[in-house]
Amino acid sequence: MGDATAGDPLSGLKWTHKSLRAVAHELGRQGYEVSAPTVSRLLREQKYSLRVNHKRLAGKQSPGRDEQFQYIVRQRKGFLRRGRPVISVDTKKKELIGRFKNPDRQWRRAPHEVHMYDFPSTAVGKAIPYGIYDIGRNTGYVVVGVAHDTPEFAVRAIRSWWVNVGRKGYSPHTQILIEADCGGSNGNRCHAWKVRLQAFADEFGLTITVTHYPTGASKWNPIEPRMFNLISANWSGQPLESYEILRKHLKPTRSTAGFQCLARMDTKNYSSGGKISKEDVARLRLRTHPLFPHWNYTILPRPLKQPPP
Repeated sequence: MGDATAGDPLSGLKWTHKSLRAVAHELGRQGYEVSAPTVSRLLREQKYSLRVNHKRLAGKQSPGRDEQFQYIVRQRKGFLRRGRPVISVDTKKKELIGRFKNPDRQWRRAPHEVHMYDFPSTAVGKAIPYGIYDIGRNTGYVVVGVAHDTPEFAVRAIRSWWVNVGRKGYSPHTQILIEADCGGSNGNRCHAWKVRLQAFADEFGLTITVTHYPTGASKWNPIEPRMFNLISANWSGQPLESYEILRKHLKPTRSTAGFQCLARMDTKNYSSGGKISKEDVARLRLRTHPLFPHWNYTILPRPLKQPPP
């Protein structure tokens, strides 16, 4: 056991990489005839057990993290109490489209034959699922992009949800609360995200409030456990050989709590190199909140330009 045993000098915890059969064989060489089950029992008596890595170390936490969580909950409850829409948004993990292995298993008479290696060069393309989760109604909406995960794509996805679902279900309300992560295409430091939201607000006369989850807290964004987990389980073990197969596995996603999902494709080739001018930023009608203004803000619609007399 000595050569294969390691330990932590501070806590005294020890572990070994040897299998039960290997330990039993080594004991046999030393004159102790024992079976693998007996080795298992002896290891447990010595406080050994099979362990996996635990993701518990959050690293450096953002100042005001707990206060921001409480503020998000207060904002959410206030909007829901008034019957206003509250949506949680995020981009799901990008997927290669083609005959690639998808984790987990499914009941089949024969296994799927897939590529040995996940080379992007052999893919039909890539899928970028941007999700909108309606917290009040427990419904989902996914827009699948094919180019880049940009702020323009993210806001266009939210606009699609509003046009096809939101404004029909929430009329005559014109105030929306968006819960989002701190990074990616909807990051709190992204000027393009705010400029695109401003255009969306202007188009429909909406007042858009955004609350961001602190860095490293994305798993508490409701869309992760209530929508993305269900989608992943729905297509687990299924190679996403085409965009149509992906879309067909999005739409039937259901839960015992009544969750259901809609999906559509967005084949526009969004450019990842666009820049926002200082003039566009200066024209934002943005009101920051007193508490953590870098995480919480409201975008008001700008007055429509009056035609010249």
